[in-house]
Amino acid sequence: MSETDPRAEYQALVQEIEEHRFHYEAQDAPLISDAEYDALFRRLEALEQEHPEFVTPESPTQTVGRTRVETGFAEAKHLVRMMSLDNAFSEADVRAWLARLGGESMPPVVVEPKFDGLSLSVTYEDGVLTRGVTRGDGTTGEDVTANVRTIVTVPHRLQGDVPRLVEIRGEVVLPVADFEAINERRLADGEAPYANPRNTAAGSLRQKDPKETAKRPLTMTAYALGAFDGGDVAEPATQMELYALLSGWGFQVTDRALLCTAPEQILEQLEGLEQARHSLPFEIDGAVLKVDDRREQQRLGSTSRAPRWAVAYKFPPEEVHTTLEDIRVDVGRTGRVTPYGVMTPVKVAGSTVTYATLHNAYEVARKGVLIGDTVVLRKAGDVIPEIVGPVVAVRTGDEREWTMPAECPSCGTALAEQKEGDRDLRCPNAQFCPAQIVDRIAFIGARGALDVEVLGEKAALALVESGVLPNEAGLFDLTEDDLRRVPLFVLDKDSKVRGVERKAGDISANGAKLLENLAAARSQPLWRVLVSLSIRHVGPTASRALAAAFGSMDAIRAASHDELVAVDGVGPVIAESVAEWFTMPWHAEIVERWAAAGVRMEDERDETAPQTLAGLTIVATGSLEGFTRDGVKEAIIGHGGKAASSVSSKTDYVVVGAGAGSKAAKAEQLGVPMLTEEQFVTLLQEGPAAL
Repeated sequence: MSETDPRAEYQALVQEIEEHRFHYEAQDAPLISDAEYDALFRRLEALEQEHPEFVTPESPTQTVGRTRVETGFAEAKHLVRMMSLDNAFSEADVRAWLARLGGESMPPVVVEPKFDGLSLSVTYEDGVLTRGVTRGDGTTGEDVTANVRTIVTVPHRLQGDVPRLVEIRGEVVLPVADFEAINERRLADGEAPYANPRNTAAGSLRQKDPKETAKRPLTMTAYALGAFDGGDVAEPATQMELYALLSGWGFQVTDRALLCTAPEQILEQLEGLEQARHSLPFEIDGAVLKVDDRREQQRLGSTSRAPRWAVAYKFPPEEVHTTLEDIRVDVGRTGRVTPYGVMTPVKVAGSTVTYATLHNAYEVARKGVLIGDTVVLRKAGDVIPEIVGPVVAVRTGDEREWTMPAECPSCGTALAEQKEGDRDLRCPNAQFCPAQIVDRIAFIGARGALDVEVLGEKAALALVESGVLPNEAGLFDLTEDDLRRVPLFVLDKDSKVRGVERKAGDISANGAKLLENLAAARSQPLWRVLVSLSIRHVGPTASRALAAAFGSMDAIRAASHDELVAVDGVGPVIAESVAEWFTMPWHAEIVERWAAAGVRMEDERDETAPQTLAGLTIVATGSLEGFTRDGVKEAIIGHGGKAASSVSSKTDYVVVGAGAGSKAAKAEQLGVPMLTEEQFVTLLQEGPAAL
């Protein structure tokens, strides 16, 4: 359409954007993701640049929000227009905006989090709250004063010296922890969960009964002024002064605002905010950059919809919409049968996603997703992609329900609960189920286990399907003759690799590498061997604790339930799982055959290592020059400390290396001491007194 009739495309885009504005702003139920909306908006801007004659004052690019629709609330006009922000999506966009401010000679700029909530303006006369109004179209919004009075961070009366009249602008949000608690209660009551904190906050503020709004722990973070008649109170000269003034009046303001004086400092702060976004108590979807000097703001002015002195930098989207094409199940190494969604591939959080977990049949039913649905897909940082729920408003009637299979798709065994009331179904045929065997063998090769290069899912499947490995017991007995029976590891024609002649029928370079890496894996520490056994609930943390406490596989195997429970970091569930695992004869065979093949079953203890970290809990984050990721944990444990994976108020120190992210931010927030690598080495050698 765009090549033959740009005006028709333009008109269709305007209509589509207005429809999405309505669903987002009036109904708090968007039909598309923020990223898709931004893409539509950018296309509209591009068309207007190509065809300026298309532009009208009513264009979405020229207006702040949707036009007025009936929502049940009275209209209220802002005393000073409440504007939107232009967006930047890349470093290049940020540099272009800074260049317009003067580039290297730019004025100081404040960088702060961009809260993902609902914009609100509250008016005070002689220090008394008189009105609360949503942004609306920037000129007129909804009068939600009664509901605003229930928000604890909106003072009913300003503290200290107060102006005659002031409009204070801010963002209403629902803290992530409170949002999760609300959803837990809804699930317990058999109700569908809410999609995200932003829509929940907006819907809460628009409750017809203020008592219902009061049930939601909404907060408002203040960040701007509208109308201002100060009387004896001087108007602040800078943004940073404004935040101090707002805080003095009793408002909540961000504690993450930073005054920057150079482009590189700004870019560094943007990167830091993006890394810390998941450690903050509120959801943020970007950062806001503002010229600090408010007189300079006035000089720069604004367009019809946004100030020239500010811009919103948007992080890569973590929520997108896509089509759920199918629901299938995967049989894992411990027998758990997990439904997962197969979707139309979509880019989210920097990677293209085709599959996303649905956890179990209960979750599929709870979320109410149907095959064929348009669904909300979320991928937060490195977290596994998850289907949040369906976009019910766009259903066509062609969608269909999914039913959990009653039998294992790999071996045909009837699926069952491990214990009564389990939401997960499992295949109980652990010894002979091909899918479980393949997954266990592939897991042995993982970095978190024995780290055997080449031993991935493809290799594991080939070894099992060829009949060479009935299960993992014979893994370390593999020979070249064995691999010649596996087509994946056999050359089908003569070749020459790095000067080495290989003939058809010989094992491939990958086959040789597999045997070489298996030989090296035999000397891995005991805790890694424990992880590789795929004992349910026994991951790296519990394995380290068990290896440190008992020192050998025989000692762990012989330990009583009470002795296992007594190990710090184990507990009753893990203890029961470990004890039960060793009662199975075929499990014992795995351990015995690995031991006979030379796999390390006992750690050599360094009795000379000073216990300088006794009683200390330490977290390491980022890359350290002198330690591997596992090496630093082993150093902590070897010196008597506890190597934790997350920062809490009980953490004694956080060791910070290059590229440290949210854990360093959490340590700063909690006031936990942070150490450089050099300080950490000193701590290992001499203990806390040396710091």
